Amino acid sequence: MRSNVMKKGIERAPQRAALYGAGCTKGDLEKPFIGVIQSASEIFPGHLHLGLVAQWVKAGIRGAGGVPFEMGTISLGECLNDGTPGMRYNLPSRELIADSVEILAGAYALDGLVLIPNCDKIVPGMLMGAVRVNIPAIFISGGPMLAGRSFENGEARLLDISKVNEAMGRTIRGVISEADLERIEQAACPTCGSCAGMFTANTMNCLTEVLGMALPGNGTIPAVDSRRIRLAKDTGQAIIDLIKRQLCPRDIVTEKAIDNAFAVGMALGGSSNLVLHLPAIAHEAGFNFPLSRINEISEVTPLIAKFSPASEYRLEHLDLAGGIPAVMKELEAKLYVDGPTVTGKTVRDNLQTARVKDRKVIRPLSDPYSPTGGITVLYGNLAPDGAVVKSSAVDSEIRVHRGPARVFNSEHETTRFIMQGKFIKGDVIVIRYEGPKGSPGMEEMLWPTSLLCGMGREKEVALITDGRFSGATRGLAVGHISPEAAGGGPIAALQDGDMINIDIDNHIIHVELTGAEISARLARLPPFKPRVESGYLKRYLDRVTSASEGAILRD
Repeated sequence: MRSNVMKKGIERAPQRAALYGAGCTKGDLEKPFIGVIQSASEIFPGHLHLGLVAQWVKAGIRGAGGVPFEMGTISLGECLNDGTPGMRYNLPSRELIADSVEILAGAYALDGLVLIPNCDKIVPGMLMGAVRVNIPAIFISGGPMLAGRSFENGEARLLDISKVNEAMGRTIRGVISEADLERIEQAACPTCGSCAGMFTANTMNCLTEVLGMALPGNGTIPAVDSRRIRLAKDTGQAIIDLIKRQLCPRDIVTEKAIDNAFAVGMALGGSSNLVLHLPAIAHEAGFNFPLSRINEISEVTPLIAKFSPASEYRLEHLDLAGGIPAVMKELEAKLYVDGPTVTGKTVRDNLQTARVKDRKVIRPLSDPYSPTGGITVLYGNLAPDGAVVKSSAVDSEIRVHRGPARVFNSEHETTRFIMQGKFIKGDVIVIRYEGPKGSPGMEEMLWPTSLLCGMGREKEVALITDGRFSGATRGLAVGHISPEAAGGGPIAALQDGDMINIDIDNHIIHVELTGAEISARLARLPPFKPRVESGYLKRYLDRVTSASEGAILRD
């Protein structure tokens, strides 16, 4: 056992003394030491109950003959940061979480890891760390919250955090009152758990199953369902088996497993943020995942399910319809099914009993919402290295757009402009200097898109940015434009009135300027001046790479 380096030999007497002081028995020193790394926090519902999940996991570990040690990482809830300077820290926190997993696993010579994330950057951060340290590891999330309920005009409606964001725009328009907004606020998050729609947290938690790093049900069993208790106990037991087998993350998270994750993410209309996270996980696993591969997968993967913000279905509906195993069963012919998983079985074996229980939620391949997947990468002279759009959340009538640029250098400047209603139909609202370096931290542009949706204008204008979008975004919103403005990308050359063309189905984003004009404009720009000059964000912007590379840090 790796942990013997702390436990065995005369020279380890001080370590044993400390372990006895922590409550270990002499018998415990003969058992595998398991790090139970959770991201509990009292400030956000997604993390509120993770200490309880850890307790159930530890019960499973003890029952299977291991010794669990609970530990913690940073945990941020993006909904509390949207539209504030705090949003700059969310994506950068992913790297710190990965580092903390490495540090804890290495410093304590742990024999295995059970990782308990729930919200946006914690899932990929822990996956990156697990793949990096490459000791037996398994995931169990806190699970999704249930949808909220409210009555509006005598009709029952389902709510989630995206509906609150859109209600802001409806309040500004005068469609609903501030008292109505307050009622929506109070009803939208009725339980603990990750936000109820197919936003970034739930997308990534579902994909831990697809990657083979979590037991079936991890992505969809609601946080408040007793099945999650049983799943947590089973997860604790499973880590002991993984240690016996010495089955490690790099055995599981292969190039083909990443392909599978993208395919299922496409079929679900998952968050565009997976385009940042899966390549970063691949990088930690020792291989590159080029952005161009995403369109190749999308072209052969139908969109067979839609969830909020693209429909009224939530994760609880996906769970009742058979969960991620049912989606994978429907896609089985398009997936690599011979890879290993933390169950000790192959993907194929895990899918033997899976079936779709509700065809309204999970459509057959013969009747998809779209013949291609829910995420599209665009290229052109405005984004030579690519840009990303959650195409499943774009209505068919606005998938092609041509319009004049309205250019802003920050999200906050753009938000004020939208709230004042100064845009006109056909505009392409440009938000730049919000990329990994420019922001720094690549903030979500959720407020601008939510306001447009709430104001009923999301079909009238497009929005493009070198920042990123929440999984709750809908409408013609193109993000991750690379290279970013702060890196001298063409988006920095845009001026008000420049005509921009977007064609999702043909993967095009183009500004009607010659290459010579773009180069001349860029040459006239002053050098980029960072918005921060000290602290972690300064260190981050000095090392972070482009969004097209997953916004990983240079060594």
